[in-house]
This record gives sequence, C-alpha cells and structure tokens, in this order.
Amino acid sequence: MHPQIVQDTPGSCPICGMALEPMSPTLDEEENPELKDMTLRFWVGVIVGLPLLILSMFEGVFGQIIGMSTMPWIEFLLATPVVFWCGWPLLIRGWESIKNRSLNMFTLIAIGVAVAYLYSVVAIFFPDLFPISFKNDSGHVGRYFEVAATITVLVLLGQVLELRARSQTGNAIKALLGLAPKTARIVRKDGTEEDIPLEEVQIDDMLRVRPGEKISVDGIIFEGSSAIDESMVTGESIPTEKNEGDTVIGGTLNGTGSFIMRAQKVGSDTLLAHIVDMVSAAQRTRAPIQRLADTVSGYFVPAVVFIAVVTFILWYIWGPVPSLAYAIVNAVSVLIIACPCALGLATPMSITVGIGKGAGSGILIRDAESLEIMEKVNMLVVDKTGTLTEGKPRLASIRVFNDSKEEEVLRIAASLEQGSEHPLAAAIVAAAKERSITLEKASDFRSITGKGIQGTIDGHAVLLGNQQLVDESTVDTKKASNEAEELRKEGQTVMFLVVNKILVGLIGVADPIKESSVEAIHSLQEAGVKIVMLTGDNRTTAMAVANKLGLKQVEAGVLPERKHEVVQRLQKEGYIVAMAGDGVNDAPALAQAHIGIAMGTGTDIAMESAGITLVKGDLRGIARARTLSQKTMRNIRQNLFFAFAYNALGVPVAAGILFPLWGLLLNPMIAATAMSFSSVSVIGNALRLRRIRL
Repeated sequence: MHPQIVQDTPGSCPICGMALEPMSPTLDEEENPELKDMTLRFWVGVIVGLPLLILSMFEGVFGQIIGMSTMPWIEFLLATPVVFWCGWPLLIRGWESIKNRSLNMFTLIAIGVAVAYLYSVVAIFFPDLFPISFKNDSGHVGRYFEVAATITVLVLLGQVLELRARSQTGNAIKALLGLAPKTARIVRKDGTEEDIPLEEVQIDDMLRVRPGEKISVDGIIFEGSSAIDESMVTGESIPTEKNEGDTVIGGTLNGTGSFIMRAQKVGSDTLLAHIVDMVSAAQRTRAPIQRLADTVSGYFVPAVVFIAVVTFILWYIWGPVPSLAYAIVNAVSVLIIACPCALGLATPMSITVGIGKGAGSGILIRDAESLEIMEKVNMLVVDKTGTLTEGKPRLASIRVFNDSKEEEVLRIAASLEQGSEHPLAAAIVAAAKERSITLEKASDFRSITGKGIQGTIDGHAVLLGNQQLVDESTVDTKKASNEAEELRKEGQTVMFLVVNKILVGLIGVADPIKESSVEAIHSLQEAGVKIVMLTGDNRTTAMAVANKLGLKQVEAGVLPERKHEVVQRLQKEGYIVAMAGDGVNDAPALAQAHIGIAMGTGTDIAMESAGITLVKGDLRGIARARTLSQKTMRNIRQNLFFAFAYNALGVPVAAGILFPLWGLLLNPMIAATAMSFSSVSVIGNALRLRRIRL
C-alpha cells in the first residue's frame, strides 16, 4: 500500500493493488470486509474448481463415461465462474495496473490466468484454427481451464493468508486502544459519585480511581496515593509510586491504593490517543529501503512480461509437438512464479510489526524512516536537564555575602522567580514555600534567554542569573568566585543574586541524575555510539555531572539557539546524529538531527519535532530503540533477499531451462502454489519481530 493514496471508502491501491488501510484505527472486532470477501471467493473456487481439477487429471476415465466431446464444455462451465467471479478482484486489479501504467504483481497474475483461459476458450469454440499436431487422439485441442481455475484459487488462498497475517500486525494498535476503560467515576461537588461514559469526562473533572481499575484519562493526583502499573505504555514492568501532585496516564492500571485525580487531558488529547495516532500513522509510512524494492519492481514486472513473451516464442519455434501448448504453459508459468508479491510485502510487513513492537515497549516511532535511520546512529547528542537528569531541580545550597541573611536571599530570589517558568525557578519558589516565606510581587520583570532574569522587588533592582549575566552587568563577584566553583564541582547550577548592583548571595540548585542514565550511557557506549552532553551550565558543573556518568565529550555554556549548531557541526564531521531532549528550546536541534528523540515526560513541541518519543523519558529507551531498529532492518534484508532469490531462481526454471537437461517443466499450478507461499513465508518472518526482546 502506498500511503499517498487516500480515499473515502475501502478499496485497493491503484499503484500496487494492495488493500488500503483505514486512517483511523478502531477496536471494531468485525472481520476485515476484504478478508471476508476473499475468503468467500476462495471457498467457492475450491468447491467449483476441485471437480474441474479431478476431471482434467482423469480425463481418459471420465471421457469414456461422459463422452470426450462433452468434457470440454463441462470444463468450460466449471472454469468460467471460478475465473470471472472468484478471480474478478484479481482481474480488475490487473487491468487497473495496466490502465494506470503501474505494473505490479496483479498484472502478471491477470495476464497468466487470462492467457490460459482464453486459449482454452478458443480451443473449444474454434478448434479448426489449430493444426492437426495440436490435437490429441480424440481429435480435440488441449485445454488449460484447470490451470486458469487452479491458479485463481491458489492466488486467492495466498491473499486470504496474507490478509489474515496482516491483520495480526494491527494487534499492537488494538491492544493500545483496548487500554482505555469505557467509563470513569466522577466525584461531584456535592460529594456524590457516579460512573459516566469516558466521552463525557471534561477537563478539571474530579475522578475517583479505585484499586485495580484502569485510569480513564491523563491527570494529576489530587488526593491519595498508589502504585501505578504503566507497563502498557512505557514497557516498564515495575509499578511506579504516585503521590499527590504526580501525573498519571490514562489507560494505565491502578494498584492497591485509591485516589482522586483531576482530569487534565481528555479525548484525543490524552497520551494514549497520541500514541495510537502516532503508531497508526507510522505504520502507513514507507522506509527509504522500500525505494529499492519499488525501483526493482518497476523494472521487474515489464522484464518478466518480456521474458514470458520470449519464452513463448522460443517454445513455439523450437519446442516439441504440440509446440503451441508448451509455449503457453511455460509462458504462463513464468508470469505466475515471477509475481513480485513477496517483494512488495518484504518491507512494509516488517516496518508495521516493528513499529507495533516499539509502541508496546514505550518507544513511539513517528515514521518508517526514523526506524531505519536509528540503526545507523553513531553519535548521540544529549541535553542534560530532563534527559540525563530528572528535570526536577531542588535547592541545594545558599551562600550569603555583604551581611545578607539566608532567608532574605531566598525571599528575594523566589519573589523574582515567580514570573519564570524555568525548572530552576520552580525549585527556588518551592523551597521558599516549604519554609513558609511570604513572597512579594515583582515588577519590570524581564527574562534574558540563557542567562537569567531581572526585575524590581520592594523598589530595589534585582538581578538573578549566571556568571555571564553578572559580568555583563559589571558586578564585582571576586569574593564569591571560589565558593561558586566549589558548588559547581558538586554538580550544582550556581546563580548569583544581585540587589542594586551589590552581590548578596549565591543560590545552588542541583538536578539529580536519573538512576537509569548511567546504565543507558554504558550500554550505548558499548554499542559503539559516541555521546556528547549539551548544557547551558558552567563547564565545571557540566563536568561534575559528566564524570558521574562516564562522559568525556561535553559542550557547556551552550545557549538554546546554539544547540542546533552543535548538531550541524557533528553532521558535517560525518556522524549520523541523534539528538535527545525534552524542552521547547531543544526543538530546533531535534529537527536538525538525523533523528530526534524526545522524552515523553517533556514538552509537546519537543515530541512534535522528534522522530522517536520515549514515553517513560528513560534514556535506556534509546538503546532499546536502536536494538529494535537493527533487528527490524535485519528482518527486512532477510525478506528482500528471500524475495529476490526466489524470483531469480524461479523464472529460469519456469521458462524451461531444465527441460533440455532433465526434461523437467514447472507446471503453472505448482508455480502458483510456490508464489503464494513465498508471500506467506515473508509475512511469517516479519511476524517473528513480535517476539524479540528489547
């Protein structure tokens, strides 16, 4: 299926002939209408075609019973409904491929069946057109109705098996859709509770989640606590402890605790809905490696038609008597066995299964190209805050100068930081609230990107920021430089608080390193991936964090607008670069990289700019994504090799290359069987990806 083909109703792709996939996945358990139709046609073909096959195999016996002159007409009556009703979808797709000049597997099938059937029709309606050498002992011309009918039935069998196998690849999406509960228990303002349909839940509704229930929508715990099993969207089997103020994800499973939550995202805005949409869209995309198969198929089908014509001519001129019969049989065999359906399925089946497997492991892949590129990544650029660290900074230390008091320094800093959305600001404000410090309202507030903030508190000009900001403001910081450096060596981000151009204090904020970061970095380094840490922090602070993580390459003091420049530089040096980040300021770098990797715990804009999103926000997901990419691409190469090898060997045999040596010819019915099961084997190989360990 080609994803650029979009229409309102179900149907076939005019380019490749395969069934179009629905744009919006559903949990509807009704059978695929195409599968239902193909199954009916197949069984009708079996019931009608089997007597035809038996008649042709024992023509002499039945000819004596029925009469040799009657046999051709019975074969005609049995073959016609099989070819024209059972095989109608195949013939239509073949005709559409010729009309649209997009030759595909159905081109070869339709031509092969039509040639065998029409030759047989001419043989019984106009037998005098054939020379005497083409007639058997009873005076009749040889017929191939059973070949046309049997090929049709076998191709239908292949279509049924393929459609059933393809439906299994949608299990990942169905499993995700099945996570959402049908109802939610709303807590009214008067304290009453009621179960309501999930569609009626509104933002800010209070919902009760009881032990063992699924969480209905995304939100924040308002009251209570519990351990939440988030494995269905993150891939992590260990339940996560959640308390008041923590976020919860719709579709995840509550443990033994009970809590009340406030709904924040409902309907199509929930994380689960985004995951389903992303996975569904990704499974319809085409990987760059698919271009190889498309290019080959574009030349392959016309080449096969040409080979079939040449085969017909050679057998007609130099073949044994009856030469025309041999010519037709071998030409049809070439057309059928060379059907490139296995080639067309090799890539999309593996991509679909691989993306579904990733979704079940907390790895959301935006498109097939991202999945393909990931295995080639040899340089990972990682933003420090929120990616390597938890992204939840805490106040670690306060140093005072010029007779200032610690509480006063914190009061002024927190009052100014109330106007900022930066994670460091949240840490300072939270610390002030913990100490029950009353904050003042700041005026003339101004944020200076990558440096700090300034404003007026109680009529005093206040500046809070990094070394660069205070240096530009010509503030004397010599007396604090040693203490600032000591705090940085401990991994703290240091901010200078200046009031009326006088340094009054240092504030150190520490962002704890994620427990999983060390393991993830070690795993990636062992796999040969170089890692560069990006941070806007001072180099001393950056190196303190890098040393704990075992990182040697660090880009410190990088302003947000320069992050994509670092990625660009590494790309020019020849690296395949992946960028991992979680903030708004990471979006340009995520878009610039060969592949952007967003933390699911980060901002929506970061996820929109990334090719891969890690739902858990765990860096170990990058190693898993790389493993998934490697195994998926290996699976695709196996499929392509099998498909190419099958056609490379099958076409010469079907053309009769073995006949001069051993007298062997490939019956078109055997060719049709081999063609159908070659497709099924490719599908079976792709489905193995569902069982890989990440």
